[in-house]
Amino acid sequence: MSPLGRLLRNRRAGEARAAWNLPHFQGPDLLTVTSDQFADGGPIPLEHCAKPIGGRNLSPHLAWSPPPAGAAQLLLVVEDIDVPMARPAAHCVALIDPALTHLDSGALAAGQPAAGVRVLRSTIGRGYQGPAPIKGHGPHHYTFQLFALADALGAAPGRAAPERTRPRALLSSLTAPVLARGRLTGTFER
Repeated sequence: MSPLGRLLRNRRAGEARAAWNLPHFQGPDLLTVTSDQFADGGPIPLEHCAKPIGGRNLSPHLAWSPPPAGAAQLLLVVEDIDVPMARPAAHCVALIDPALTHLDSGALAAGQPAAGVRVLRSTIGRGYQGPAPIKGHGPHHYTFQLFALADALGAAPGRAAPERTRPRALLSSLTAPVLARGRLTGTFER
């Protein structure tokens, strides 16, 4: 166990500040979100983790039930709720065409996202950033949260485009009604 992991063992952002629990991210309907690579609550395979810890930084396959009629866009937010910071760390933020019902592995790559996907800034960079928790810190929970929005996110007058906006600013400024939401949680520990 690493000394840093031991020191920070009881410090975690927690779920209360995750996008899922923000008041304006509540929706009347639920989406079912699944993956071929891991079950809800199960471990995320190493290939979907960050390169510095031996992974390939490959976003996992994700699938979801069809969003309700009227959905203009899907917003995907992947957060580590166990990071030893004040707020969860956004490992990926992406806008997805509502006609899509799944993403293949690697679809959230910063350089070449899949058709119908716009990757935005995350806490760490752009595009999918795989798990790389502090060694010895204990299990980390990574929530893949999907929100069906009634209006597409675009650059509003006086605001930067979504691609240029920091994740927390983007999440706190969302005004589009959420029609439905769903999530899948994976774990990883070093």
